[in-house]
Amino acid sequence: MVQDTRELNRKAVLTALMMSRPASRKWIAEASGISAATVTRAVDQLIAEGIVTETAEIISESRGRRAVELDVVSNRSFVIGVDLGASNVRLVVADLLARPLLALEIATPAAKTARELAHWLASTARASAGDVWDRVEHLCVGLPGAVSQQKRTISNAPNLAQIEVPTFLDDVEKSMGRPVGFDNDANYALLGEQHFGAARSASNAAMVTIGSGLGAGLAIDGRILQGDHGLIGEFGQLPVGPLGTRLEHMVTGAGIIRRAAEAGIDLAAPNQLFASDAGPALKALRAHFDQALLIVLTATTVSCDPQTIVLGGGIANSLASNLDRYQAALEQNLRASPRLAAAELGDFSGAVGAVVAALHRVYADLGIEEEAFVSLPGGDALTHERVQAARR
Repeated sequence: MVQDTRELNRKAVLTALMMSRPASRKWIAEASGISAATVTRAVDQLIAEGIVTETAEIISESRGRRAVELDVVSNRSFVIGVDLGASNVRLVVADLLARPLLALEIATPAAKTARELAHWLASTARASAGDVWDRVEHLCVGLPGAVSQQKRTISNAPNLAQIEVPTFLDDVEKSMGRPVGFDNDANYALLGEQHFGAARSASNAAMVTIGSGLGAGLAIDGRILQGDHGLIGEFGQLPVGPLGTRLEHMVTGAGIIRRAAEAGIDLAAPNQLFASDAGPALKALRAHFDQALLIVLTATTVSCDPQTIVLGGGIANSLASNLDRYQAALEQNLRASPRLAAAELGDFSGAVGAVVAALHRVYADLGIEEEAFVSLPGGDALTHERVQAARR
């Protein structure tokens, strides 16, 4: 019983410090409602464990013992977030406070087999971490498909089909030699934008990624919605077009090229569809795209009633100047509309979100209360500017 009480006090003290670091023992006692003596014992334990350190004295006009500022030992642990895409892999190495050590973008070796790709991911992560690899405690990898947390399998990943091999996730974890979490890339992209991007002020939020594929992540009360089979937000599978054409085939890059070819239009790149000087044929094709995108946004809105929908991905980047128009169309259809916003983290939303997910695993191991994860990590540690500054 005594041990349980000590552990609860330790968790409460560490959580209070993480929520408002750096802080003094006195502040932690006031914030947590725990006695000063109990806070001191818990802090002494955390210092002995190498989790917390004393930094500097806090200047005070009052007499008596000066307060000492406490902070978390940021380089005690590191994590790696990976966004594995069909075309590019984006990777971020970060410390315990989410401060990026390195950010990397590299072409995906899509010709490799599932096992070769797993080994390549591990060697890339190890090389990126360099001297801190021994202190990397968790990794998380975002994937372009429906990730079943129950079965540890992937489906609906036509653009990188080898990751659907049943042993792929196990091969990645075995090759890494570290605990690895996996989720859909749109879920991690939303997690990144919630903590460091365009969805920071929204308790209910959604992320729609449109590029070589179509994905959506949904959050209610700050928490990403999960399902046993990873199918939440897989709106691309909806058969909404002629003869049951799937929604993703009407808005993604490959779908745009295919539909243009069917209409006798030669497009060198899907982004040409959005040119301001497009001719009549392209404008007709654009109208079909707009209608399909409105279906995506409507499905997203009615699924979680978000305050904000963040749009990311190669195709979404071409829509930034049209977000007001799409928002007005949603308003007309539903009599209400979330705010539509471009991804503030750009192409690194997914990798940043994977870092956040990995840190949550480390925080849980340290004993930080799970209720705090909605806010942690926070601040400006992984903003777009800081990620770009860490790129190599």
